[in-house]
Amino acid sequence: MTLDRRLNAFRPDLADAALEGVVEAERYASGMPARIAVPVAGLRRRPDPQAGIDTEILFGEDVVIFDKADGWAWVQAAADGYVGYVPEAVLVEGAPAPTHRVTVPRTFVYPGPDLRFPASAALSMGSRLVVVGETETRGTRYCLLADGRAVIANHCRRVEEPVAGDYVAVAARFLETPYLWGGRSGFGIDCSGLVQLALMMVGKTAPRDSDMQAQGLGIAIDRDQLRRGDLVFWRGHAGIMEDDETLLHANGHTMTVARENFEAAVQRIGWLYEQPTGYRRPL
Repeated sequence: MTLDRRLNAFRPDLADAALEGVVEAERYASGMPARIAVPVAGLRRRPDPQAGIDTEILFGEDVVIFDKADGWAWVQAAADGYVGYVPEAVLVEGAPAPTHRVTVPRTFVYPGPDLRFPASAALSMGSRLVVVGETETRGTRYCLLADGRAVIANHCRRVEEPVAGDYVAVAARFLETPYLWGGRSGFGIDCSGLVQLALMMVGKTAPRDSDMQAQGLGIAIDRDQLRRGDLVFWRGHAGIMEDDETLLHANGHTMTVARENFEAAVQRIGWLYEQPTGYRRPL
């Protein structure tokens, strides 16, 4: 059996304790919990700032640390199991559990509860926050963070509350967001990242990469069954049907999240990725 290195933490010198007896390694470890403490952390397959990112982990999301060395941490993301390296400096250990998450594509963090203050950071949809209270300034309500900073209250919701509406409507809120290979945030996103993040916001889980989604997300359907919310897969690409004629996808053609006539997209994409390889309906 060949394990997917993207979803299983193993190296010749170290492996996840859960894999003992499955893979050979010099030693095994259960790992230590930690949380992302920067707006977006790129996850790389090797500890090198020049290495391309495989995916991203958002502010407040959990990871398990298996190793630290030379300023890098080898981690596994709790949200989807993805394994890779992040700078050790982006992690915090022992933080309280998040209470809220950001529900708009992007929002600002202010040094205090006043939108006139210069923003100190920006966060993506899906980011998780520890909110310790609320207050109001000139009619605008703010969620207060433990360090005194503040976020617009109507840009957040408790972590257990899914976003209202269907996931296609969530995905459409990212229209014109720049395309970014490996991106998974409101600052830049790729095709499978858009699918995963939009589904996550309505309380559904999805694998990270398009090949993983094509193999096991929801149920397989036929092309003539396509309707709103169904997924179309090519080799290395995924798109969401906004209706039976329109594809919504993050793509390298427009370098944005864009709408495109489905049949036109099939013809345009065909020269590089051939015909769609499958169609699935998330459950």
